[in-house]
Amino acid sequence: MTVKVMFSLPNQLVSQMKALIPRRERSTVIAIFLKKEISAREQSLYLCAKELEECSGLKKEMDTWDKDFGEDGLKDV
Repeated sequence: MTVKVMFSLPNQLVSQMKALIPRRERSTVIAIFLKKEISAREQSLYLCAKELEECSGLKKEMDTWDKDFGEDGLKDV
């Protein structure tokens, strides 16, 4: 399924796109670029989360929070 979206681009970029990318290929080309950008950003977020997960200082702090506040009485909320 496809969905039409609307967004703004600089005039010069649109002119270049129209000159170089055939009309019937534009959505595909833009989708490819978006997929690459989304993938790169997801990978960056994953690596950041992994680094935090492996941080010994954070592990100690989380263990302290679990010990001190783990039984806060909010399990059933």
